[in-house]
Amino acid sequence: MASVSQQVVARPMPGVVERNGLIDRYFYFLLSLIVAVVIVAGFSKTVGPGLIHAAPARPVLLWLHGAAFSAWVGFFILQSGLVRIRNVSWHRVLGWFGAALAALMVVLGCVVSVVMFRFDALVLKQPDPSFLSITYWDMIAFGTAVGLAILWRGKPEVHRRLMVVGTCCLLDAGFGRFQYVFDHNLLYWCLDGVILLGVARDLLVNRRVHKVYLYALPLLVVGQNVAIYLWRARPGWWLSMCRETLGI
Repeated sequence: MASVSQQVVARPMPGVVERNGLIDRYFYFLLSLIVAVVIVAGFSKTVGPGLIHAAPARPVLLWLHGAAFSAWVGFFILQSGLVRIRNVSWHRVLGWFGAALAALMVVLGCVVSVVMFRFDALVLKQPDPSFLSITYWDMIAFGTAVGLAILWRGKPEVHRRLMVVGTCCLLDAGFGRFQYVFDHNLLYWCLDGVILLGVARDLLVNRRVHKVYLYALPLLVVGQNVAIYLWRARPGWWLSMCRETLGI
């Protein structure tokens, strides 16, 4: 009897980096909070003059886009929290709300881009049609990652990493509100830095990088660099396509 008690007492407690350690248990929830901090910090610089107190008033669709975007951040935090407390049933139920919200965000993201770039060109007289490459790429990357996460929802390790990648694909909107980051084309460097936290977590806990990151990150970097090139280099064929899309 004493030997059994001694064995129980001698059982090692979970540490920091191993399975069931602090990083393993809290990483995804903490990452969701980092996403929220980036979005709040970035948009706090522009939401007042650019939306709430904007003159002239911005289109109503921009308000809907902002509401959907904010709802996604809240959804991501909630889902991460539900997994943390092991409430899988509610996580699955709310997952279908997230799927519908993600689809709405992709549609809104594309439509609002066209509406707002037309607004900038025709009302504010500040056209920058080539920036469509950034907004369209964000929607492609976000929609693809989240769509695959839904498809592979029965594989938790794949699903959660795809959700991280997809959500992080929206972070350039927050990072881009910092003027230095925007002016020096660092939007995607910052975004990828957040995803690399997931890579670091895998190396610390699993001692290897999950295949989701091995496939997703190179594809993201290629797409991001193409988007940056089209925005900054403004090749004639791209500008022509953008102007035709915007009708300006």
